[in-house]
Amino acid sequence: MKEMNCCLTLVCHKSLEERLVDVLLSHPAWVRGFSVKRIEGGSQKEKLPSMLEQVRGRSQRAQIDSVMNLDDARLLIAHLKLNEPNHEIAYWLVPVLEFGRLA
Repeated sequence: MKEMNCCLTLVCHKSLEERLVDVLLSHPAWVRGFSVKRIEGGSQKEKLPSMLEQVRGRSQRAQIDSVMNLDDARLLIAHLKLNEPNHEIAYWLVPVLEFGRLA
């Protein structure tokens, strides 16, 4: 079994959530599981599509976290850059010191 040594976080506008989830589900060799959270966020480069978002200065987003192997995470990022190029999708990788189950 590959070492689960990083956490890939993807953040996107809520309208892209299902599309990203479909990509993750279609690559079980890279992604063994993930969590999705609803968040709000904003950036200077962001285009706020609705009037409400423009007034509030932020938009509804989805944050997807997956603890995975670093090499697999890099493959997934490369795949997303090639097949889903979108400035509305941000990502980052952080190291995971330990990952396991309690039972």
